[in-house]
Amino acid sequence: MKLLEDRIKRDGTVLPGEVLKVDNFLNHQIDPQLMSEIGAEFKRLFENEGITRILTVESSGIAPALMTGFQMHVPVVFARKHRSLTLTDDLYTATVYSYTKQVNNDISIDKRFIDPDDKILIIDDFLANGQAVQGMLEICKAAQVKVAGVGVVIEKRFQKGHKMVLDQGIHLEALASIASLDDHQVTFATDDAE
Repeated sequence: MKLLEDRIKRDGTVLPGEVLKVDNFLNHQIDPQLMSEIGAEFKRLFENEGITRILTVESSGIAPALMTGFQMHVPVVFARKHRSLTLTDDLYTATVYSYTKQVNNDISIDKRFIDPDDKILIIDDFLANGQAVQGMLEICKAAQVKVAGVGVVIEKRFQKGHKMVLDQGIHLEALASIASLDDHQVTFATDDAE
C-alpha cells in the first residue's frame, strides 16, 4: 500500500534493536484518514473470505481492526491484556511476549464473543516475531473457529512471524512489508519476496 509506505518513509523512525517507531500515526497518535484507507484495503483483500468477526489485541491493533470492521460490517473483538472486574472467568486465554515492552502478557477474550460458526480475520498493527498473532491463533483453536486470514498493517518480513503464519497455511496480507531496517533505513520487500 503505497500511501502507507510513503507515510512510513516520511514519519517512521528506526531505533536500535530493529524497532520501527510509527507512533505519530499508528500506535500512539492515530491518523483517522489513514486508518480509514487501511480498513478499506483490508476489506478489498479479504472481502471474498466470508469474514463474520475480526479479532485483534489491545491496544495498537484496535484502530486498524475497527476501521476494517466498519468497512466489512462485522463486529470487532479485542483480546484484553489486563483483567478487569467485568471480565469473568469464562475466557479463552493465551500468553504472548511483547518484544518492545519485554514482558509476557496473558491475553483474554470472553467466550461469549466468539461463535463456533465464525470465520475470523485477525488484524494487528505489526507482525515481527509473530507472538501476538500466535496468541490469537491459539485462542481461535481453543474456540474451534476457522481463521480465514491474518492482516497486518506493517510486517518485518526478515523476522520469523511471516513464515510462521504462512507455514500454518493461513492467508496473510501485509499492507507494508519491510525487508530490512539496516543502517537505520527502511527497505521494503518486493511483492514476490518470501
